[in-house]
Amino acid sequence: MAHTIRINKFFTEQGICSRREADRLIESGIITINGRVAKLGDQVEPADLIAREGLVIPWGQTTLYIKYHKPVGVTTTSESHVARNIIAEIGHPERIFPIGRLDKDSSGLILLTNDGDIVNDILRTEFGHEREYLVRVDRPFDRPFLDQMSRGVVVLGSQTKPCRMIRVSDDRFRIILTEGRNRQIRRMCQALGYRVITLHRTRIMHITVEGLRVGQWKELTTQERKQLLAAIGRHPD
Repeated sequence: MAHTIRINKFFTEQGICSRREADRLIESGIITINGRVAKLGDQVEPADLIAREGLVIPWGQTTLYIKYHKPVGVTTTSESHVARNIIAEIGHPERIFPIGRLDKDSSGLILLTNDGDIVNDILRTEFGHEREYLVRVDRPFDRPFLDQMSRGVVVLGSQTKPCRMIRVSDDRFRIILTEGRNRQIRRMCQALGYRVITLHRTRIMHITVEGLRVGQWKELTTQERKQLLAAIGRHPD
């Protein structure tokens, strides 16, 4: 079944104007769908011809935001020659790419998009966007380990930012970071004499992996998408 959207949303997705402005254009009677005058609330799909004062407005690219429960063994890369690369694993018909990374030997939530402008906004550390992980290490840890991790650990010559640590069991903890250095959690643990056995990302900002089976992907819900855009300073009309 073809994916339909409201006529005013068509105008925002093509970058023509806001929804309010689109509503005004529709009310003025100058917008047509397949030759008939459009009404507020009409639904359209890519097969429809939408025109403004007789000039057809082409359908462009719809922005996609996808959440994926990455299994261990899948590599976060768009390079097609890499075995089990994330793009081939998902098999989406549109050209998408991952936002950030998740190590091959880690599992959990990763976001993908075809919106190149959003990537840096999500990854920039000054925005302080939270990422939450569930981690198991190779032996039980004590309170000083949690405290040291919380304060920050020197990794490759510079100290990590303070973070939140929550004990789950003798050898498992949740960690909430606001930065995303390469293999950061593994290196932090290693610096304190521990080895990570499993690392699973459960959340990026307000988006969680909950409800996604391993290897499953879904488009963000309207609410998740709105919150994501608002969090990086984009306010959809």
